Amino acid sequence: MDVTDKPIILSSHAKEQCAYRGCTELEVKETIRSVPWKPAELNRRECRKEFPFNSEWNGKRFATKHVRPIFAEEPDRLVVVTVYVYYA
Repeated sequence: MDVTDKPIILSSHAKEQCAYRGCTELEVKETIRSVPWKPAELNRRECRKEFPFNSEWNGKRFATKHVRPIFAEEPDRLVVVTVYVYYA
Protein backbone atom coordinates (compact mmCIF):
# COMPACT_ATOMS: atom_id res chain seq x y z
CA MET A 1 0.00 0.00 0.00
CA ASP A 2 1.33 3.42 -0.99
CA VAL A 3 1.82 5.86 1.90
CA THR A 4 -0.49 8.40 0.25
CA ASP A 5 -3.29 5.81 0.19
CA LYS A 6 -3.06 4.82 3.85
CA PRO A 7 -5.91 6.03 6.06
CA ILE A 8 -4.96 8.48 8.81
CA ILE A 9 -6.33 7.56 12.24
CA LEU A 10 -6.12 9.87 15.25
CA SER A 11 -5.69 8.25 18.67
CA SER A 12 -8.00 9.42 21.43
CA HIS A 13 -5.08 11.39 22.90
CA ALA A 14 -4.44 13.12 19.55
CA LYS A 15 -8.13 14.05 19.27
CA GLU A 16 -8.03 15.51 22.80
CA GLN A 17 -4.90 17.49 21.94
CA CYS A 18 -6.54 18.89 18.79
CA ALA A 19 -9.40 20.26 20.88
CA TYR A 20 -7.11 21.49 23.66
CA ARG A 21 -4.59 23.15 21.36
CA GLY A 22 -6.99 24.54 18.79
CA CYS A 23 -6.73 22.60 15.54
CA THR A 24 -9.01 20.31 13.59
CA GLU A 25 -8.62 16.70 12.48
CA LEU A 26 -8.86 17.97 8.90
CA GLU A 27 -5.85 20.26 9.45
CA VAL A 28 -3.87 17.34 10.90
CA LYS A 29 -4.68 15.14 7.91
CA GLU A 30 -3.93 17.93 5.42
CA THR A 31 -0.57 18.50 7.10
CA ILE A 32 0.38 14.83 6.83
CA ARG A 33 -0.76 14.59 3.21
CA SER A 34 0.80 17.83 1.94
CA VAL A 35 4.24 18.38 3.47
CA PRO A 36 7.42 16.28 3.74
CA TRP A 37 7.86 14.10 6.82
CA LYS A 38 10.85 14.08 9.16
CA PRO A 39 12.01 11.41 11.61
CA ALA A 40 10.79 11.82 15.20
CA GLU A 41 11.50 10.03 18.47
CA LEU A 42 10.56 6.38 18.98
CA ASN A 43 10.70 5.58 15.25
CA ARG A 44 7.79 7.92 14.53
CA ARG A 45 7.36 10.67 11.96
CA GLU A 46 6.46 14.34 12.18
CA CYS A 47 5.71 17.21 9.84
CA ARG A 48 4.63 20.82 10.18
CA LYS A 49 2.36 23.10 8.19
CA GLU A 50 1.39 26.75 8.61
CA PHE A 51 -2.27 27.74 8.35
CA PRO A 52 -3.75 31.26 8.24
CA PHE A 53 -5.43 31.98 11.57
CA ASN A 54 -6.15 35.72 11.98
CA SER A 55 -7.99 35.21 15.23
CA GLU A 56 -7.61 35.10 19.01
CA TRP A 57 -6.16 32.25 21.01
CA ASN A 58 -5.95 32.49 24.81
CA GLY A 59 -6.67 36.21 24.72
CA LYS A 60 -4.01 37.11 22.13
CA ARG A 61 -4.41 37.71 18.41
CA PHE A 62 -2.33 35.63 15.99
CA ALA A 63 -1.96 35.69 12.21
CA THR A 64 -0.97 32.04 11.75
CA LYS A 65 -0.90 28.69 13.46
CA HIS A 66 1.48 25.80 12.82
CA VAL A 67 0.14 22.26 13.12
CA ARG A 68 2.69 19.55 13.96
CA PRO A 69 1.36 15.98 14.19
CA ILE A 70 3.50 13.13 15.53
CA PHE A 71 2.50 9.81 13.99
CA ALA A 72 3.47 6.18 13.50
CA GLU A 73 3.51 4.53 10.11
CA GLU A 74 1.96 1.07 10.27
CA PRO A 75 1.65 -1.36 7.33
CA ASP A 76 -1.95 -0.39 6.56
CA ARG A 77 -2.44 3.03 8.20
CA LEU A 78 -0.90 6.13 9.77
CA VAL A 79 -1.71 6.60 13.47
CA VAL A 80 -1.42 10.10 14.92
CA VAL A 81 -0.32 9.83 18.54
CA THR A 82 -0.25 13.53 19.45
CA VAL A 83 -0.55 16.98 17.90
CA TYR A 84 1.26 20.21 18.72
CA VAL A 85 0.01 23.63 17.65
CA TYR A 86 2.08 26.83 17.67
CA TYR A 87 0.66 30.31 17.18
CA ALA A 88 2.52 33.25 15.61
